[in-house]
Amino acid sequence: MQLANGIIINDNEGESREVAVLVAVQRPCDKDSQIEEYLDELGMLADTAGATVKHRFIQKLPQANSRTFVGPGKLKEIAEYVENNYVDMVIFDDELSPSQQRNIEGALGIKVLDRTSLILDIFAGRAQTAYAKTQVELAQYKYLLPRLAGMWTHLERQRGGIGMRGPGEREIETDRRIIRDKIKRLEGELKRIDRQMSTQRSGRDAMVRVALVGYTNVGKSTIMNILSKSDVFAEDKLFATLDTTVRKVVIDNIPFLLSDTVGFIRKLPHQLIESFKSTLDEVREADLLLHVVDVSHPNFEEQYNVVNNTLEELGALNKPIFVIFNKMDAYRHVPKDEDDLSETKAENVPLTELINTWMGKMHEACIFISAKERINLTTFRRNLYSVIRGIHHMRYPHNNYLF
Repeated sequence: MQLANGIIINDNEGESREVAVLVAVQRPCDKDSQIEEYLDELGMLADTAGATVKHRFIQKLPQANSRTFVGPGKLKEIAEYVENNYVDMVIFDDELSPSQQRNIEGALGIKVLDRTSLILDIFAGRAQTAYAKTQVELAQYKYLLPRLAGMWTHLERQRGGIGMRGPGEREIETDRRIIRDKIKRLEGELKRIDRQMSTQRSGRDAMVRVALVGYTNVGKSTIMNILSKSDVFAEDKLFATLDTTVRKVVIDNIPFLLSDTVGFIRKLPHQLIESFKSTLDEVREADLLLHVVDVSHPNFEEQYNVVNNTLEELGALNKPIFVIFNKMDAYRHVPKDEDDLSETKAENVPLTELINTWMGKMHEACIFISAKERINLTTFRRNLYSVIRGIHHMRYPHNNYLF
């Protein structure tokens, strides 16, 4: 379906790459390094969506401007850069309100995206199965519904007022009615599939269920392939996996079901959390969570906390958790100079010290590995076997003859 501003739901990506600039507001609680890291991640999202990032703008404000997100002076600076540098779109690292998006588009005269719409676009391009496509389409329509009025004013600016006077409001209401009908139909379709998937999951109660969770692009699918000896799609890009994949795995004499789920991310749009309910039910109903962390990432501790906060929102943080610090082969130790008085970061700590610190303070199972280089995998399997054996012993005492 093509809406008034030319947006096409679930359209395939074109081959040419659009040029984008990134915009963020740095609030008093945000450190300089933190905001740069956020924009690095936004740049990766833009690259995954098929855009080339040419420049970034940061403005320090107590809070985002209610009309234009950034201040008037910064918006003018962005407009001048856009006009002189062949930019196709501007991407903001926060969700814009419909009025903010409308005001910014009016000032810049080009496409304006926020973090939410960018993530929705990536999900639309990455969805493979009919179920995932339905989930993403529902999230997109819920996001677009309150923004229709802005889309029609955008169209009027492009085509002028002749032929557009009068019917505009009626066309908006027509679009709203069409989208509401589609939302209702998609919600009904997802409820039907939810019931089917719930029935399928109930048939798996004979085995321990384990779910891989973690920030996006931390290596969950690679670990899935190693444990299950399968060929689940794995790529060094954000959101390579959208559809839940379930495989039967046997370690020594214990069988269990292992599921690979969609990766979490900072500011994950709530529309996606709602639409991907059944996918996330794999997490809620698991007996054990394997929380994978990319220890080579400069802000892996923040990513670790983002995942834990999301798990808490899902009501799954009280489950047994086995934390897997992956990519230890890519960890880069950056020693601090003796006269450097700045705050010590994770990268300033040697890997051996980091391992001892985390292994000592974690209450649940914890291990450092490299799935790519097959480092410490034997110990990982042995420790995982011990944890699953304990769960199996408690849940299925009548099957303890296996041990």
